[in-house]
Amino acid sequence: MARKRTKQRSRSHAEGSSRRWSGSVKTVSTFPPTDTFNRDAESIAKVMASKKVSPKGLGSAVRMVQFFINRAGKSLSETRKQELEKAKHILQAKNKAQKKRSPRKEKAR
Repeated sequence: MARKRTKQRSRSHAEGSSRRWSGSVKTVSTFPPTDTFNRDAESIAKVMASKKVSPKGLGSAVRMVQFFINRAGKSLSETRKQELEKAKHILQAKNKAQKKRSPRKEKAR
């Protein structure tokens, strides 16, 4: 007889928490307005690029969008995921353009 293999839970999951690591994240960072991620890509990028939502810059906005995608996981529809990925790429392009415009000053020795 063949034995059934059972999946063992990873020890990295906290007892009683959700199945995914992103479900246990607690943060005090800024929060985008409600229903931001239900809009079109351009609107999402515009909201996320604002200083009120992402005071640390566009890199922070990109990370928040990616975190939302990761947290939604399999429950995110393919069309919604594509729209969020498009918003992320818009933010990345803005971030790249911003870095080209204002190069870092070299430290004087």
